[in-house]
Amino acid sequence: MRIVPISEDECRELLQRVPFGRLGCALNDQPYVVPIDFAYEPEHLFVFSTAGKKVEWMRQNPKVCVQVDEIGNWSNWTSVIVTGTFLELREPQYTGQREHAREQLAQSSKWWRIPLAERREPIEDLAIEPVFFRIDITGMSGIRSIPEAE
Repeated sequence: MRIVPISEDECRELLQRVPFGRLGCALNDQPYVVPIDFAYEPEHLFVFSTAGKKVEWMRQNPKVCVQVDEIGNWSNWTSVIVTGTFLELREPQYTGQREHAREQLAQSSKWWRIPLAERREPIEDLAIEPVFFRIDITGMSGIRSIPEAE
């Protein structure tokens, strides 16, 4: 198997096709990685979550990354890393962007269920704070494996 870089256009195509990945954030030299669903636009990823550790950390350190993979098998896969900046879409300042995020995420079924279900399990307080945020993309790169001919 060989591993080769892919073009930015190929990275964008993967982000269009695969609406989930892993979000990486960090605080006080401690990394934290969680799965997310997102909606992709050429300069942004839109995400819905609930208030918790990742949101708390990103509010303090807005530099983040997202890894998105498409895996056929161990020797046939593509991986993209997006780097960017967290921007919480709070109302009333970002009402329009928040609605846009909701519309984009609505194209992906059940985008809201996982964060809400996860938050309802460990807490008794049902007053869950929904959070829409945008990742402003500052860079991206990707690699692909190519199976060797046998």
